[in-house]
Amino acid sequence: MNDEHWMKRALRLAGKGRGRTSPNPLVGAVLVKRGKVVGEGYHQKAGEAHAEIVALRKAGKEARGSTLYINLEPCTHFGKTPPCAPAVIEAGIKKALIGMVDPNPLVMGKGVASLRRAGIDVHVGTLEKECRRLNEAFCKYIVKKEPFVTLKVAATLDGKIATRHGDSEWISNEASRRLVHRLRNEADAVLVGIGTVLKDDPLLTARLPGGRDPYRVILDSRLKIPDEAKVIGMPSSKVLIVTTEMASKNKRERLEEKGARVVVVESKERRVNLRACLSRLGEMGIVSLLVEGGSQINGAFLDEGLIDRFLLFLSPRVMGDREAVGIFGGKGVERLSESTLVHELRVRKIGGDLLLEGYMGNGTGPCSRES
Repeated sequence: MNDEHWMKRALRLAGKGRGRTSPNPLVGAVLVKRGKVVGEGYHQKAGEAHAEIVALRKAGKEARGSTLYINLEPCTHFGKTPPCAPAVIEAGIKKALIGMVDPNPLVMGKGVASLRRAGIDVHVGTLEKECRRLNEAFCKYIVKKEPFVTLKVAATLDGKIATRHGDSEWISNEASRRLVHRLRNEADAVLVGIGTVLKDDPLLTARLPGGRDPYRVILDSRLKIPDEAKVIGMPSSKVLIVTTEMASKNKRERLEEKGARVVVVESKERRVNLRACLSRLGEMGIVSLLVEGGSQINGAFLDEGLIDRFLLFLSPRVMGDREAVGIFGGKGVERLSESTLVHELRVRKIGGDLLLEGYMGNGTGPCSRES
């Protein structure tokens, strides 16, 4: 079996930690000796053992002389756990194949260098693109201290997300909606605008067996949210209401008494400043953000150039109404040359729907070296 086979195994292991490791990356490790796995593991939760440590513990004495396959460079600094590179060296690893260098400024090549100084044969770059895609959210967060933004939209073939009267249940099919709940389960936070709360009164939870609910972020510049909104009334809710200086102080105190956390940021054109909002979310350790807004929120994120990944669920329906609600309700552009190009576009079927997935911004997408 070749090196890519074992790295794919490490990537599959790493993926098991989705939604559980933030603000840490997803990492899997496989130890191979004489063509057989002697130890493997993945980082399961922030604060717990890193992938290579789990694999080394499982391998025990068999780790000596083995080859390590790991999708991300071993760390060299103390965090909630001790550094991993010294443990790899002490275990007597003979060779290490590393998918990508850790973009964390505290590491960034230091782990590779320490392994090489210890005489370990180190190769970097096996399935590098796949490794970068897996940790695209972590890469942006650790460099820019802002969450990776995924915009999710369900629309008809003629680009409408609701009728002129606001009816949108259900544009996408059941299989697509199940996938959205998996996305919520994996994201650190899901974001909507106050318009969505007033119209739909959503829970914004991940309704999956054994699933975990993300933070629910609501943009509400004047705190119009009703005291009885479902999202606030949940006993286990992790609700962040992002507002501005225009909001009532009494309403803010009342919401906080109910368990919600109210975050005040500066306003922009009498709305929540989205860049300030993302900065505050980053300070809170939110690495990945799933935006499920309406037309106005979608348009605002597009106008500001804040969308990293775009997920468009296309339903085989046509409204044919020019007054129905479109996907983006922002300012838009005047010239085609100014429009946003979606890069690395992929299409797959979800039941009868089509899911289009791509990257926006500068097109560097999956945690590229230029991002």
